[in-house]
Amino acid sequence: MNHQRVVAVANQKGGVGKTTTVMNLGAALAAYEQSVLALDLDPQSNCTSGLGWEGNGATSYEVLEGLVPLREATVSTRLPGLDLLPSRRDLVGAEVELLADPRRGERLRDALASSPTDHQWVLIDCPPSLGILTINALAAADSVLIPIQCEYFALEGVSELMRTLERVRAAWNPGLEIEGVVLTLYDERLSLAQQVVAEVQKFFGPAVYDTIVPRNVRLAEAPSFGKTILEYDIRSRGAVAYLHLAEELLRRRGGHEAVGVG
Repeated sequence: MNHQRVVAVANQKGGVGKTTTVMNLGAALAAYEQSVLALDLDPQSNCTSGLGWEGNGATSYEVLEGLVPLREATVSTRLPGLDLLPSRRDLVGAEVELLADPRRGERLRDALASSPTDHQWVLIDCPPSLGILTINALAAADSVLIPIQCEYFALEGVSELMRTLERVRAAWNPGLEIEGVVLTLYDERLSLAQQVVAEVQKFFGPAVYDTIVPRNVRLAEAPSFGKTILEYDIRSRGAVAYLHLAEELLRRRGGHEAVGVG
């Protein structure tokens, strides 16, 4: 078995491309012959519906509650190499139910340890908040990938996220790294977008990926058909961007050679 890397995709702002990134980076990594688990930890369940799952089986709620082993709750998607731990709206109840548990921040880490999978990558789709679900993701992760949109107030809340990372390092996960920062929703026609790119690069330095995900209609449409962008329109600018991002991620990690797609 290859070493598994657990990456939490987190930013407490909504609409920055977390779910889009988990779905499509996961699909792109699978296209590069990596085995990937997309782990939906957001009660909105957009990653789950975006990957076409409409089943009635166990979800991340049952896994966090310790009712079902993580491996048993994992389902296949249409894409070879990309699996899913689905979510449902009842996951919002876990926020309240776990409050009294002294190990409430470590439930996901325990679940991954007690029922390990053989995926090379686990990409966790976090909710747009810094509550107990996101804490669980950060406590279980090797690193955090931060999507930031190229729009007004792009860096708003980033300092709060950085403080949360420090708290998680202190309390649960001293080895937590920043995997990288990916700029999303980029429109090259807007001078504002170019200013945001410069601002984020200044703030995060070399942690910012060279690959920038454009604002792309096809990318926005794909989830409503229950498809990743690679299935929906592999020639679109959005698909090309996520393939490039996967290649850059593998190159930065080292030891992973990106092989040709398809």
